Amino acid sequence: MKVLMINGSPRVSGNTALALKEMETIFWENGVEVETVQVGGKAIRGCIACGKCGELGKCVFDDLVNETAAKLESIDGLVLASPVYYASANGTLISFLDRLFYSKGCDMTMKVGASVVCARRGGCSATFDELNKYFTISGMPVASSQYWNSIHGRLPGEAEKNGEGLQTMRVLARNMVFLMKSIQLGKAAYGLPEKEKRVSTHFIR
Repeated sequence: MKVLMINGSPRVSGNTALALKEMETIFWENGVEVETVQVGGKAIRGCIACGKCGELGKCVFDDLVNETAAKLESIDGLVLASPVYYASANGTLISFLDRLFYSKGCDMTMKVGASVVCARRGGCSATFDELNKYFTISGMPVASSQYWNSIHGRLPGEAEKNGEGLQTMRVLARNMVFLMKSIQLGKAAYGLPEKEKRVSTHFIR
């Protein structure tokens, strides 16, 4: 089994990374392979709604988005992590995710998703909800923990003092492992849910 973790923080060794490391330890202990993609700090442009991904099967801008999209088919779980900026996720991460999820070209049904957010103080819940929307439009079960998936700290390393936040990350990782293994067994026994032909309507007709 494999989990892909996407770090939206420009601080490679900051508090967001610390939260992911806490999860990574649990994943490895349970035999789950982990790969982390560092997005924060990269020059990632936003989607320009050109529609070329529908023709090419990938984004027209050949960068980290396409590199990451190629990894999605083989994963069982996806973790999106971001620091909180003005009660929202890092803008670079959102540009990355918009393009990734729109152009990805692979079915994410029943791949387990989890979002992790980090803040000095406020805005965690809004950012948490923002990131979860990528999962819930993609047929992905969302893993939860004993509290909303947030950790607190301002300066790099301060989150080490946030005992409840660290525990929340460990519980989240264990719950993800359980869900991924349960879904793997379910797929072997029953397959994936039946797909209907997509119905797409506008509000005006």
